[in-house]
Amino acid sequence: MSADRPKFIAPQEQIINQISTFKELLKNGHSLANCTVQALDFRPLNLDWENFKIDNTLFLGCQMSMEEEMQLRQKGANIYHAPEDLPYDPFRTQLYTWKELCKTTNGQSHDLEVYNHFSTCRYNPTINEALWQRIHDHAMDNSLRQLLEFDKQGMTNRRCVAFMGGHGVLRTDPYYRKTVATAKLLGEHGYFIASGGGPGIMEAANLGAYLAGQPANAIDKALDLLKEAPLYSDEGYHETAVAVLEAYPNGQENLAIPTWFYGHEPSNLFASHIAKYFSNSIREDTLLAVALYGIVYAPGSAGTTQEIFMDAAQNHYATFNYYSPMVFLGRERYEINTMIYPLLRQLAYGKTYYDLLHLTDEPTDVLAFLQQHGPVEKD
Repeated sequence: MSADRPKFIAPQEQIINQISTFKELLKNGHSLANCTVQALDFRPLNLDWENFKIDNTLFLGCQMSMEEEMQLRQKGANIYHAPEDLPYDPFRTQLYTWKELCKTTNGQSHDLEVYNHFSTCRYNPTINEALWQRIHDHAMDNSLRQLLEFDKQGMTNRRCVAFMGGHGVLRTDPYYRKTVATAKLLGEHGYFIASGGGPGIMEAANLGAYLAGQPANAIDKALDLLKEAPLYSDEGYHETAVAVLEAYPNGQENLAIPTWFYGHEPSNLFASHIAKYFSNSIREDTLLAVALYGIVYAPGSAGTTQEIFMDAAQNHYATFNYYSPMVFLGRERYEINTMIYPLLRQLAYGKTYYDLLHLTDEPTDVLAFLQQHGPVEKD
């Protein structure tokens, strides 16, 4: 860099997506410099925009009169509106719920409507469609940061532990039950459980977290209801999950991070917060990154194996400023059938995360290990 060329310093930016936050800002002056204002309705406020400082100011999906928009554009504001026929809101300010995704219009759920739209251009999106998807996924990122309460070093206030494993694992499989039991136990000891949000092991993790605090026999009762439709493609799969929710209406908070790239797989109903992404690669990396207190790997196949080594790479280089535990729930799968665990131990030898690897078949052992091995900050 030339000695007489000033170094670029990115301005501190502020996102305003609550009308109360906007009104509070007005008490301290009328500067919107370096602000992104998202999904606010200004029409009832009758604001005089001439009094506002507009500098590097962005309005995303805000409602205002044409006169207000013209005035703001003349002052240098950048204003973006999504197309009216877009089936999703790229400027949303909160995560999804399963009820929102399952809401039916004209015989089609909102989830399926978005998936069908995405499927028409998933391999070759137009530049506009790609931009709307990226803005939507950034909105998911921002909502996750708020939910998990990140600090400036990248640590979360919630002690997030994620579960990975096969999407095709039956509800009657022993490792489905073992995952439910493990997630329930971790949830009861202060961990915030996350999964990829789909069926199989992912559903088992969210179900276990949902049942945290319920009597021990709640697992038996839930699995007895779910066994009537063991595979996600079975008739009654959705209805049996609803029956569990009705039997236990006051479940605990937990998180799912699914993707419309695999939108043919139904989102499970046991997550209270759903960060659904268009980009599968971004959502996989995000799920691994936010689970700073550890990831539990139940048996899975190619997708789970990929995630294991993605996680190992994040740990190898402390990509997100911390080394995190990796627990393998399934000795036969990971030590004998695939030898993934011994291979990973060899890869990690001499590295900080070597001591954060663990292999077990017991839910109580998972809890004990995570309690003794928290995330380690990079030097």
